[in-house]
Amino acid sequence: MSVRDKVLGIIAEQAVMDVADVTPDKTLEDLGVDSLGLVESIFAIEEEFDIQVPFNANDPAASDFDISSVEAIVGAVESLVAQQSG
Repeated sequence: MSVRDKVLGIIAEQAVMDVADVTPDKTLEDLGVDSLGLVESIFAIEEEFDIQVPFNANDPAASDFDISSVEAIVGAVESLVAQQSG
């Protein structure tokens, strides 16, 4: 399973929807994922990939982790995974 597939699965789980409904152009807000769901998603991503996500739950806008869309989250996780294994 690819990084993309795993991230989409984590987001779908938090949004309580089918993974097919989690499209790259959607925002977490579009999917109904609130701030708690976002934090839970970050924890799940960190656990799944054994990475540290540079995310500040108190000030998400100041984080180095782009959560502007599903595609941005996937890209950020792929980058972190590549850095870890590289």
